[in-house]
Amino acid sequence: MKGVILAGGTGTRLYPLTRLMNKHLLPVGRYPMICYGIDRLRKAGITDILLVISKQSAGMYTDFLGSGAAFGVSLTYKIQEAAGGIAEALELAKGFIPSGERFVVLLGDNLFTEDLAPYVEGYLRQPEGTAKVLLKPVSDARRYGVPVFDSSDAGWIARIEEKPKQPKSEYCVTGIYMYDEAVFDIIQRISPSQRGELEITDVNNLYAADRKLSYDVLKEWWSDAGTFDSLREAGDKLKDALP
Repeated sequence: MKGVILAGGTGTRLYPLTRLMNKHLLPVGRYPMICYGIDRLRKAGITDILLVISKQSAGMYTDFLGSGAAFGVSLTYKIQEAAGGIAEALELAKGFIPSGERFVVLLGDNLFTEDLAPYVEGYLRQPEGTAKVLLKPVSDARRYGVPVFDSSDAGWIARIEEKPKQPKSEYCVTGIYMYDEAVFDIIQRISPSQRGELEITDVNNLYAADRKLSYDVLKEWWSDAGTFDSLREAGDKLKDALP
């Protein structure tokens, strides 16, 4: 099984730090943010990893991470030329994923302490052509994509509502996804959103419409480290997480 970490994006909420470098290279504890996603995949037994990065700081990524050997993984790099959305970045993994193989996708600013292995094992038991997302209860779900659960079929999501004013659950969809190669055909079926990007929520909602989007709930700490407050919290939480 392979892993994909999406680490493009402009990081506008962390401006002006992100004028200096890509946000996924900002320090969290003693390491750049990107290292924690790599470590979570490695500990789940996933060591063949694609990093999708922007042109900004590309040299810094390769200088620090190199081939990935020092971190116990093998890294491949692809450049997302412009900020065209998460689904567009994911599409760049098409040539990296062999036919018939399943894979895990992480957003590079999603930081968490939980072992991914049990969730991956559960996904591998699902039928082909299905997907899985990981959820987390949050205090203000209005900031996130919020799942609406399928009342007639436990374990599956009926749809995801993006930043709803009145969330139908207390859960958010984290940036942890599991797919097989069918996702690349689904990306071809979506159109750019009003902000001109290919949205991962639209991809997941096509799965959900066909009752093919399952979920699990993270039990331990998780953060979307995209603001100064969450970046500070992550640094405190993870300061001793890597050797």
